[in-house]
Amino acid sequence: MMKKILVTGSSGLIGSEVCSHFANNGWEVHGLDNNQRAVFFGDQGDTRWNQARLEKTITGFEHHELDIRDRSGIVDLISQLKPDAIVHTAAQPSHDKAADIPFDDFDTNAVGTFNLLESTRQYSTDVPFVHLSTNKVYGDAPNEIAMVEMEKRYDYQDDQYEHGIPETFRIDQTKHSLFGSSKVAADISVQEYGRYFGMPTACLRGGCLTGPSHTGVELHGFLSYLIKCNLIEREYTIFGYKGKQVRDNIHSYDVARFIEEFINAPRSGEVYNLGGGKANTCSILEAFDMIQDISGIPMKYKYSEENRIGDHICYYSDLRKMKAHYPNWDISKSIQDIFQETYQAWKTRGLEA
Repeated sequence: MMKKILVTGSSGLIGSEVCSHFANNGWEVHGLDNNQRAVFFGDQGDTRWNQARLEKTITGFEHHELDIRDRSGIVDLISQLKPDAIVHTAAQPSHDKAADIPFDDFDTNAVGTFNLLESTRQYSTDVPFVHLSTNKVYGDAPNEIAMVEMEKRYDYQDDQYEHGIPETFRIDQTKHSLFGSSKVAADISVQEYGRYFGMPTACLRGGCLTGPSHTGVELHGFLSYLIKCNLIEREYTIFGYKGKQVRDNIHSYDVARFIEEFINAPRSGEVYNLGGGKANTCSILEAFDMIQDISGIPMKYKYSEENRIGDHICYYSDLRKMKAHYPNWDISKSIQDIFQETYQAWKTRGLEA
């Protein structure tokens, strides 16, 4: 009998990649999405195009138009659907936007996640539940690490962080942004359902999750948005840190591959820092260089001295725990692959998408 997966936020970057990946592996795929991204970010954040792509390319794909804040709707859906696995990617994803819509942010990220967890528990405590958390649960504590400043980037000076930020890094007594705090609430809840009820749950604390299906906007989706700005010759704003702030970038395909590994051999209450690792890092200035080399178009930008609240000066994920628990998994898409594929996707999709 065909296994069934429920993916929340199925029209988003990671959700759509997970839908396609599991469909290719023979699963029956159910997507839950209500295009809330367009509400949060306007027309430029609209993901209906991605929903249409899934409905066209995945045989038997079933779309459920539902808000994760709808508690009774979520309870009913899970009890009726009886999924074999749940991947939760739906969220209000911007730490800048959260301050403008604090109730919507918390109700979506924290309460919505709790609705899904409890609905899953009421149905079965054996269903793997994978939650897309964020590195923002660490707040700005990574900024306390001693840094070295180079020509176009920062890096850690402390050898303890040679491989990046581990899962043992503290999450309290640090400024998170309201988005970070709502995601902490969700993250801890997912862990607790794993530890308290013995459910197979995982929190994936994402770095810069990106790829060709990303509908990047200024407040979320830095790399996709940066590449789009270059192609349409729109002025990009650097917020503080001299443009030398560093992120690790992971392709959505590699995210989906790790989720598959976890679902095939789940563990209870686990946490993983899911990013591209040191090899897939770049600063904003380095990203400008990389896209200019591909497109041949000079980057237009302006600089704002004020950094975003709770933003990281340098962040990349220590992938050693992930690789130790799931040795079949590793990064397969380089940062060069990510730039090239995202560039081609914007050109194919249309730059006003």
